Amino acid sequence: MQKITPFLWFDKEAEEAAKFYVSIFKNSKILNVSRYPKEGFEVHHMPEGTAMTVEFILEGQKFLALNAGPVFKFNEAISFVVDCQTQEEVDYFWNKLSAVKESGQCGWLKDKYGLSWQIIPKQLGEMLSDKDPQKAGRTMQAMLTMKKIDIAGLNKAYEGK
Repeated sequence: MQKITPFLWFDKEAEEAAKFYVSIFKNSKILNVSRYPKEGFEVHHMPEGTAMTVEFILEGQKFLALNAGPVFKFNEAISFVVDCQTQEEVDYFWNKLSAVKESGQCGWLKDKYGLSWQIIPKQLGEMLSDKDPQKAGRTMQAMLTMKKIDIAGLNKAYEGK
């Protein structure tokens, strides 16, 4: 049983966002949608039948999304890391999730809902933590010039080529 579930506050796009994320990640599905009743409208201000909460799973990780109005917005202080094995995976997730392909830095992007993601190849962590400080330093320098991570570019820098 998962003890901690990320909780995502949306203005009124929770159901749309959950469907979007589920369409991108394999092994994903919407588990449950609760809807606002007409009762309490004077407090929640949501039309009857609007999704209130959407429970969904992405790659085995459960999330809960809430439609609760424009009070809070996402910011970069919280992001989700997508671990990738290949450049094809990096490209896939970057292209599917990024609202503005040319924005972002060092593998970070924002999606159309303002949620931040890090699309990171597994090799990056290994290279940055190499015991050889020159290899790690060259890798860091290369990464700092990238928006979407380019594994071949990282490999060249790591090897000193």
